[in-house]
Amino acid sequence: MLTHEDKELLAKKGISEEKIAEQLACFEKGFPFLKLSAAASVENGGIMLATEADQQRYLAAWDAYKAGDKKIVKFVPASGAASRMFKNMFEFLGADYDVPTTDFEKKFFDHIHNFAFYNDLNAACMDNTGKNIDALIAEKNYKAVVANLLEAAGLNYGSLPKGLLKFHRYADGVRTPLEEHLVEGALYAAGKSGDVFVHFTVSTEHRELFQKLVDSKAAEYAAKYGVNYHISFSEQKPSTDTVAADMENKPFRDKDGKLLFRPGGHGALIENLNDLDADVVFIKNIDNVVPDRLKDDTVTYKKLLAGVLVTLQKQAFEYLKLLDSGSYRHDELENIIRFVQQQLHCRRADLKDLEDADLVIYLRKKLNRPMRVCGMVKNVGEPGGGPFLAYNPDGTVSLQILESSQIDMNDAEKKAMFEKGTHFNPVDLVCAVRNYKGEKFNLLNYVDKATGFISYKSKNGKDLKALELPGLWNGSMSDWNTVFVEVPLSTFNPVKTVNDLLREQHQ
Repeated sequence: MLTHEDKELLAKKGISEEKIAEQLACFEKGFPFLKLSAAASVENGGIMLATEADQQRYLAAWDAYKAGDKKIVKFVPASGAASRMFKNMFEFLGADYDVPTTDFEKKFFDHIHNFAFYNDLNAACMDNTGKNIDALIAEKNYKAVVANLLEAAGLNYGSLPKGLLKFHRYADGVRTPLEEHLVEGALYAAGKSGDVFVHFTVSTEHRELFQKLVDSKAAEYAAKYGVNYHISFSEQKPSTDTVAADMENKPFRDKDGKLLFRPGGHGALIENLNDLDADVVFIKNIDNVVPDRLKDDTVTYKKLLAGVLVTLQKQAFEYLKLLDSGSYRHDELENIIRFVQQQLHCRRADLKDLEDADLVIYLRKKLNRPMRVCGMVKNVGEPGGGPFLAYNPDGTVSLQILESSQIDMNDAEKKAMFEKGTHFNPVDLVCAVRNYKGEKFNLLNYVDKATGFISYKSKNGKDLKALELPGLWNGSMSDWNTVFVEVPLSTFNPVKTVNDLLREQHQ
């Protein structure tokens, strides 16, 4: 039962009692595994491999689109703290030894001069210890160096978001991921008047720091690339938080008896995406950036994905106008069926049994929805989220990005599909979010609520269950039209640990 205090808290967050009941029911019944048809691949047609001629055609299509009066936005989820990036170094600080022992620790110190943040760290060490990094290392005071990197008295990198850390070194200075995304925006997302719209989702406590960095840097990049930046921020909405449950699936209460809410995971960002005023939106994670000398592939393939998107959207719009006109021939319907099956990879077993009137309703429903084109890279090890052909609640089969938690690994056939997947999802999406009349889709209508995820956590020594909303690029976009395109591995350079910054791609 909810107390008066509970209800006040819900009202403050903008969460209804029905929503809480719905979330608690999810803990009770769990989430069903998705029914798979096959792993998407180049061979089965689920992943497009663009030929040289295709590439030129799609790049030209994107340039033509950008020359029109369309609003293009680059959307960058940037709220995550970098604490996981420094997990190994936090462990070193807390270890019962004082000199680098693991391979990771040795690599960090052996190459410490190569980090873009080296000068800042050196200055922090001087301020706080009176000695520079080399002097501290010479006297084997390694932990002082790490403390100055991670803790608030030094650079505070252990608590800052990745977007604000110094990643790359240039002849004229250093850059953060936020700055690299501004540069990318200028290179592939500038509209005809040179306007570049970049939107970052940030956490409340870091918003001011992001704003400060933008205020100090945006004009410099605008002048360098001849563009006008329009940079905006949003935060994950409190109304997307989810209630935690105890092991009996009752609302979890903290030691003061208050309900515990947790952020709903990156799936909550579908709300932020829905609030954007845009025609086309590029989505890419904050840490997947490279220095300028390696940006050519990134820029080419971002434009390619966008070109595929606007080409397919144009065709879908023409077909929708035809269907809505009411004057179409049966052979024209057959063309539309081929487009839905071959280009949008959406199939329905009983299609040939439908009367024309029902066929038109079906085709219109499949065409009139948001669209996304996703870059897929070849697997180079353990697959993460991957591209699959999966069954939808309406019995159709379409392309979906699935996480391993959505797949029944106890089913040998499904496990084999997952393990033999040829590609994985690097989070490289271009999205079209308006219908053919220019009206914005309500993206919340295209979420599959049955694709959430339950994880196990603890609070003050008590076990709890946490509910993550359908992920941004899997469940939250489940009912979108989806197309997969192979992109080269050179476009995927995430920074998961601090030592990833020592890889050649980040030097």
